Amino acid sequence: MVSIAVNKGRANVAMLGIGAYRPQRIVSNDEVCEVLDSTDQWIYERTGVRNRRWISGDETLRSIAAAAGERALSNTGIDRSKISMVLLCTSSWLKLTPHGAPTVAADLGMNGVPAFDLTSGCGGFGYGLGVAADLIRAGSAEYILVIGAETMTVGLDPTDRGTAMIFGDGAGAVVVGPSEENGISPTVWGSDGENADAIAQDIDFLAYMHRAQELQGTDPEVEPVGRMSLRMEGPKVFRWAAVTLPRALSSALEASGVSKDDIEVFVPHQANARINELMKKNLGLADDIPMANDIENTGNTSAASIPLAMEEMLVTGKAKGGQLALLLGFGAGLSYAGQVVTLPPAPKEASFGV
Repeated sequence: MVSIAVNKGRANVAMLGIGAYRPQRIVSNDEVCEVLDSTDQWIYERTGVRNRRWISGDETLRSIAAAAGERALSNTGIDRSKISMVLLCTSSWLKLTPHGAPTVAADLGMNGVPAFDLTSGCGGFGYGLGVAADLIRAGSAEYILVIGAETMTVGLDPTDRGTAMIFGDGAGAVVVGPSEENGISPTVWGSDGENADAIAQDIDFLAYMHRAQELQGTDPEVEPVGRMSLRMEGPKVFRWAAVTLPRALSSALEASGVSKDDIEVFVPHQANARINELMKKNLGLADDIPMANDIENTGNTSAASIPLAMEEMLVTGKAKGGQLALLLGFGAGLSYAGQVVTLPPAPKEASFGV
């Protein structure tokens, strides 16, 4: 009988380097409130956001994803010829076809490698990190560039109080590869499709095209086609998070084989500072354990949120490479993904001045 070959992988995997890109334009709460019916104080007290970054000029999802990937490669010091796959975690690439990863890979001088997009909302980076680690363990790749990149503002309704004050743009990337000691635990992940409409695009593509056809020949000032925008039922998402995420965090710790007392850094998705403080308290993490708070000046960048937050902590010295960190991404789907990881080395090339 003919035997089919089996890949031989590497059991120990880690994030070997990190890079990020933050758009040049800084948008304050006061600027947001020029259109939105709110105030700087109200936004900060309820979300933890003071400023966010929005793309401007020639910045695009493609350009910021490539920039973050380039910095991750540079900071890791691994030749790009050794990268065997590019994984782009995003929910805001503007075309269904072609998907974004092959283009970004080509922009990075890695045309020809397997490259695909992974869409899982704000939990996207956690899903991508889990997939990358398991692909390397299975022997399907050796080094994988995982990029979380979003331009959330492209589909934002600036008058929507549920979303306009929260979201920003940005990109973060890590190089995942084999290591002497394991640096990425098994991923704990899940979803709740019964409540998926709590975070949703307000119109599907087909309905939008029909709407545009119906309005052909009309005055756009009188009957505008409008835009596809993200809508979020904040209270519903908050209730889901309060019930689901503490269990997810406990499961992530259990799957990792470490205790909460071993955790040195907490890096939750930057969705809402109040949710993050509640998670830290409910999990019983020590008060002096540093927790990511990149949301204050970056906003919620969906799948880019966790790598951006890790980079900020490493650059500013709030965390150090090699420390044990608990990650948890969550959002649209409704989906979540968490891991215990060892943090990559602090980047030599940062995304902002310190």
